[in-house]
Amino acid sequence: MPLINSDYRPPFYFRNGHLSTIYSGLIRRVDELEQKRERLELSDGDFMDLDWSYAPQPSKKVVILLHGLEGNAQRPYITGGAKAFNEAGIDACAVNFRGCSGETNRLFRSYHSGATEDLDAVVQHLNNTKNYDEIYIKGVSLGGNMALKYVGENRRIPKKVKAVIGVSVPCDLYSSLRELLKPKNYPYATRFRNHLVAKLFLKLPLFPNQISRDDIQNIKNLKDFDDIYTSRAHGFE
Repeated sequence: MPLINSDYRPPFYFRNGHLSTIYSGLIRRVDELEQKRERLELSDGDFMDLDWSYAPQPSKKVVILLHGLEGNAQRPYITGGAKAFNEAGIDACAVNFRGCSGETNRLFRSYHSGATEDLDAVVQHLNNTKNYDEIYIKGVSLGGNMALKYVGENRRIPKKVKAVIGVSVPCDLYSSLRELLKPKNYPYATRFRNHLVAKLFLKLPLFPNQISRDDIQNIKNLKDFDDIYTSRAHGFE
């Protein structure tokens, strides 16, 4: 992928990547955004929750917002984007991936960066049931990977989809995982691992024949999580 020079320069206090990440994840607050939840039932019997916010005046444009690993539609980088789009006259549909809306999803599987069938379900829902003329997609991190993969696949995308934006996209997933496993990124990797393992313990009583307590306790890092759960739940080798 070509690197394009940008003239953007962050404020001096955000030139440190760790400070920028921590501020966005733990400190930043977005006020005065009202969201209304809609449950999207999926064809495999599962569901995703969509959190909607609207422009001040009726709009014919909507943006689908996709969060990153273990994020949700209430994270500031999503609500901040939704608020900015609303102020620009564009409705926002913020997607909670399977199991990310505060309620365990129904199936053993959950979400991953290549699950473009879930994004397609949202796009088709908006295309077929909502009165929009233009649909845009913005994905952050894992969500950006999903968005770019979606438009790069050989599938019939509705003509209403006009543009896709990817932010901080880990296009090379293996090298991104290797980077996360480096000692300097231990706090981030551990936080992800703890969130993901906690969700597996919620699935344990529902799917005792598909995963065991020993399996979960053997997950020491993100690579273990992929080997023990992601590959098994989603049919990867």
